[in-house]
Amino acid sequence: MIETTIIGLDVGKLIFQVHGVSADGKVTIKRRLRRSDVLKFFARLERCIVGLEARGGSHFWAREIEAIGHDVRLIPAAYVKAYVKPRQDRCSRRRGHMRSGLATNHALRPN
Repeated sequence: MIETTIIGLDVGKLIFQVHGVSADGKVTIKRRLRRSDVLKFFARLERCIVGLEARGGSHFWAREIEAIGHDVRLIPAAYVKAYVKPRQDRCSRRRGHMRSGLATNHALRPN
C-alpha cells in the first residue's frame, strides 16, 4: 500500500473533503467525510502532514488532529486556491443562448 505523506483537509459545516498524496505526488486518498467521522479517519492513518485553510473552525480541528499525532499546518486563506468550476452557463442564460448549458463563443460561431 502506498503511504500518504500529505493530506489537504477542506473544513465545511457538515461535509469535509480529504485529499491525500504520497511522497512522489500520486493521489492516495480522495474522500468526503462527515463531521463525526473526521477524527476516526485520522486516528487510523499513519503520522503525516495535514494542511488546513486558516479560518474559524480550522483552529479547533488543528488542535484535535494534532492530539492524535499528526503534524498540522494552517495555511493563510490568501495562499489557498479553491477549485473553481467555470460557470459559463450563467453567461449564456443572460444572452438567451442555451446550448446544453454551455455558453457559445460568438467569435467562433459561423455566420
